[in-house]
Amino acid sequence: MDIKKKVKELNNELIRLRRDFHKHPELGFEEKRTAKIVADYLLDLGLEVTKNVAKTGVVGLLRGDKRGKTLMLRADMDALPITEQNDIRYKSVNKGVMHACGHDGHTAMLLVAAKILSQYKDKIHGNIKFVFQPNEETAGARMMIDEGVLDNPKVDGAFGIHLWAPIESGKIAISEGVVMGGLYEFEVKITGRGGHTSAPHTAIDPILTASNIIQSVQAVQTREIDPLKPTLIMFGQINGGTATNIIPEEVELRGTIRYLYRDNPRGRERPRERFERIIESECKSHRAQYEIEYIVESPPVYNNKEMMRIAYQSAEETLGDRSNIVEYTNLAGEDFGEFSDEVPSTFYFIGTGNKEKGTDFAHHHPRFNIDEDTLAYGVEMHVRSAINYLSG
Repeated sequence: MDIKKKVKELNNELIRLRRDFHKHPELGFEEKRTAKIVADYLLDLGLEVTKNVAKTGVVGLLRGDKRGKTLMLRADMDALPITEQNDIRYKSVNKGVMHACGHDGHTAMLLVAAKILSQYKDKIHGNIKFVFQPNEETAGARMMIDEGVLDNPKVDGAFGIHLWAPIESGKIAISEGVVMGGLYEFEVKITGRGGHTSAPHTAIDPILTASNIIQSVQAVQTREIDPLKPTLIMFGQINGGTATNIIPEEVELRGTIRYLYRDNPRGRERPRERFERIIESECKSHRAQYEIEYIVESPPVYNNKEMMRIAYQSAEETLGDRSNIVEYTNLAGEDFGEFSDEVPSTFYFIGTGNKEKGTDFAHHHPRFNIDEDTLAYGVEMHVRSAINYLSG
């Protein structure tokens, strides 16, 4: 079986699919057009297709000719609320929405991989679930799991890919253990008592309380947790107040807690518990009240050693040698961590950063783009990883 030849034959289709998805981006749980294209494509391949999983998700099941395990290959479909600034023929036509994280490429790569793998059922000992997930940016993976995506047939292992601009094109990054950060996205409401700035003693100032919280929680990551276990508590939004001479009733803080280890409630780190302790203490000191809501929670992405070995073997076969296989870890959140918490998994990165092509902008930047020459690596990695895992 000449996998490289098959991938090359489908390269134009791969790029056409990716550009179409890029031109028509859809936000999380709104990926109706994308989902229809995905479902129709999989049906044309003769796969068993389940639609509307977690609202807009699609699952295609390929049953091999021989009995064996079930492997999940996952791609995410959602775009971001960003106005694109690229001057390209396939620029987003949906105002204020853009594929600025590579999910258009992920979807296209997995579709083409499904086409190739469907031609080699005789090589597959078991089943492959092609999972096209909605709303990775928030909570799609957990919803798919709750709706049974890992069952019937039961998934034994999973692989996921992320195109990654910080890594140079032509390189594939595979590491063991935690490779992407766990995430708590929080919203804290501080409630005081409003008043006039000329008489602050008659009020309870939530702005002062909030500012002390912002300062104090920094001690968690520098004084309370082992610096060899990276932890970040960052505030991205502060909302409160209506005028220069009014002490407001409320202030809202929004931000993220990120960590690069498995957060065990009985463990030593417990970043969320420490965060909440400081908020409670500061509010008590200033006589304010508080409420905490966690908008998004996802565990870190954890790579299983045996699944990583298979991915590494596939990368060697794809690249021809080991010199362009690198290690890489980062604190960005990825809800593939929900899958890696449930089944042995490996999540790896395909470099797509090329300064000459202008594909080195950061993820979520309005000028983010993909080096399309790297898409073929993703297809080949999906195909080889599946065959290596299900070869019997």
